[in-house]
Amino acid sequence: MIHFFEKGQGKPVVLIHGFCESGNMWIPFAEALSSDFRVICPDLPGFGDSPIERDRITLEEVAVQLEEWMDEQKVQNPIVIGHSLGGYVALALLELMGNKIKALGLFHSTAFADDEEKKEMRNRTVTFLKKNGVEKFVTSFVPPLFPEARREELAPEIQNAIEDAKRSSLEGLIGYSRAMRDRKDRLEVLKNFSGPKLLIAGTEDGAVKIEVSRKQKEAFTQYVELEGVGHMGMIEAKEKTLEVVRSFVIS
Repeated sequence: MIHFFEKGQGKPVVLIHGFCESGNMWIPFAEALSSDFRVICPDLPGFGDSPIERDRITLEEVAVQLEEWMDEQKVQNPIVIGHSLGGYVALALLELMGNKIKALGLFHSTAFADDEEKKEMRNRTVTFLKKNGVEKFVTSFVPPLFPEARREELAPEIQNAIEDAKRSSLEGLIGYSRAMRDRKDRLEVLKNFSGPKLLIAGTEDGAVKIEVSRKQKEAFTQYVELEGVGHMGMIEAKEKTLEVVRSFVIS
């Protein structure tokens, strides 16, 4: 069962959250876009209020679940925008659904597979989670998603993100760590998609390095680089990113 909230009417825009997040992260975007669009924000299985039954899951399986859920909710030809892990899920959904998707946006995400260094980091995450559990993990994981120079200024937002992350299930965190580690490169899937494609990247992003974003920018019809922004542009640069997303979904 996929838990979700939606606001507004019109063309459907599906916003997919990232790792240690839930659909709630998109509330400000949903409210701002709902005057013109039907904005739908699911909790991925294992996060927020969507259950997960095991700690072995693939992004392809998640994509199938989301396609079935969209069929149930009569969501047709959606614009799909994903943050980080949500971008990986969006790409798997694109491979599954092809031109049934109207447009695709990635927020601090990548079509490339993990390199060996990143895979090893995912393995360490799984080990840490098994030993220490959800709360200890998310408390240490969330703050570094934001640039160090702005963590004091953004302290309330970071605390909100930590509280939302605590709702993640242990099975979900372990399962998606493995799924991200094992995901395939989908650059060709992205290149072959004929619809509009947006990538938003941050120059201070520690999770998806700016060099990685620049390497794939030619695959997108629109590439936006945010100076001084880390991995959480929808919070760090809310007005700017909302303006970019609004322009993208209207076009």
